[in-house]
Parts: sequence; C-alpha cells; structure tokens
Amino acid sequence: MQLSDLDFSKTYSYADYLQWTFEERLELIKGKIFRMTPAPNLYHQELSAVIHGELYNYLKGKACRVFSAPFDVRLPRKNEGNEDKKIFTVVQPDVCVICDVLKLDIRGCTGAPDIVVEILSPGNNEKELRNKYEAYEEAGIKEYWIVSPQDKTFLKYTLAPNGRYEPSKLMTMGDVITTPVLPGFTLDLETVFADIP
Repeated sequence: MQLSDLDFSKTYSYADYLQWTFEERLELIKGKIFRMTPAPNLYHQELSAVIHGELYNYLKGKACRVFSAPFDVRLPRKNEGNEDKKIFTVVQPDVCVICDVLKLDIRGCTGAPDIVVEILSPGNNEKELRNKYEAYEEAGIKEYWIVSPQDKTFLKYTLAPNGRYEPSKLMTMGDVITTPVLPGFTLDLETVFADIP
C-alpha cells in the first residue's frame, strides 16, 4: 500500500493506521489523516532536545515519564473503550509527559498524557493550533505547551475545571515556566532558546 492509495476524505481508526507500511509519518485527528511536515529542522530538533532533557533530568527517580516523537499517543473518545478500531486520534507530540504508567504499553500511550509539547514548524501551525488544540482539550490533557522557534515564544494552555483550556500570557526570553503538574520543575526560556538565532 502507498500513501496515494488512501482516501483523505475517509475516516480511519488506529486499527487502520497499524496496517499502513509506507515510510511517510502520519497522524490521525478525529479519524482524518494529517501528513507530518518534512523532517523537522535543526532549530525544532534543538528545542525538542533541550525541553526533553530538562524534563528527563527532573523526572529521574519520579513516577512520571517523558517521551519524544516519534511516539504514538492514542486518544480514545470518552466512553468508547480502548479497542484499536474505536480509536480515531493518534498523534505524535514532540514531547509528552505521562504520570499514569498504566497508560503505557509497547506501542506508546493510550489516554491523555499530563503534558504535551508541540514545537511549531513552518507549515504546521494551523494543524497544531486548531486541530490538535481541540483533540487535546477533548482528551483532557492537563497542559498543552506550544513553542515557536521562529518567534522564540512559549504559550501554555491549562485545562480548567470546566474542561476548557485557558491560555497563559505569551512568554519569551527571561520568563521561567512552572507547572502544578510537576511541582518544583522550572524551565528557563533563556536556556530553551539559547541556541536559536
């Protein structure tokens, strides 16, 4: 099967996704196929490495775990169960933190991570900011971090008790990120953006 054999207007499940053997990386959001942008550029990868490294160092010896893409996160619909054929959203966040290890299996994560981090690349902003925002909010992901290497900015959406995301102020160099999800963790944006021109 080739990518060109797929009908982009059709709805697919994780069971379908598992059958695909082509090289292209894809994500499913509410059953619709989204192509991943070409291989991330140097600055995207630099940011991913720094954020993953800071989280990894903080989480050593703690219950939560941190993973970097490619790592499948399957987001079942509420009350639908975890069967492959009933999962219609499969994403690969750039970085994610999962504190409930029961959500982990050999194929990745089933259910909402506690934190997802998406690093914007030219061309993927609409997907990140609209489609993933909705999917992450519906799944109940506690925090959704959006990092822009182009602008050197950081925006955090936090899930409110009403199940809706509330945005932080737009943060940049000089700001330090904290989160109630990981008490005591700090992420200094001077460090994060240090090697981004």
